[in-house]
Amino acid sequence: MSGEPKEHDESAPAAAAAEETPSGSNDVIPVEVEAPDVVEVVPPPDPVAELETKLAAAEKEKKENWDRYLRGAADLENLRKRQKRETEDAKFETKSKVLKEMLPVVDNLERAIEHAVQSSEETNPIVEGVQLVLRQFTTAFERLEVTGVEAMGQPFDPNLHEAISQQESDSPPGTVVQVLQRGYKSGDRLLRPALVVVAKAKTSE
Repeated sequence: MSGEPKEHDESAPAAAAAEETPSGSNDVIPVEVEAPDVVEVVPPPDPVAELETKLAAAEKEKKENWDRYLRGAADLENLRKRQKRETEDAKFETKSKVLKEMLPVVDNLERAIEHAVQSSEETNPIVEGVQLVLRQFTTAFERLEVTGVEAMGQPFDPNLHEAISQQESDSPPGTVVQVLQRGYKSGDRLLRPALVVVAKAKTSE
């Protein structure tokens, strides 16, 4: 009969919902999960090793400082020696200029006295005056540490002597047999070499 109530179909809405659901809606969506942080366990520093490292660094620094000190001290000593040498050189240069001007005067006085001795005029008042002046020069030279160069009878020394000629002699070859001009030193430095004649062996007849 048309007046009977219709039976309610509960499966119809479910079917409709199923039709509306897109395909693949049942797939599982992956979720990224962060891994927990890994805590690195650092062992405590070894106090002995740390102390040894510090000692090694301090020892290295000490050695470097000592080396710098030695180099500085050596440089300072070299500078001091150089300054001293330059000062001595300057003093000697100034002193030698004056002395070299005086040496020819002394040479002439010695020649005058030698001539007087050969002429038997040693008692001449003029000769006595010349001898007095020469003694004064000699005394002044001594105060200035000026000394004569030994030459007569000595082996020839190119550092002290200047050979003018050679002469046959009974003396050993290379021996100074005559001094033509006296040489002089100021301290241990040569002012003027001695002009000498050197012996040579006699030729066989």
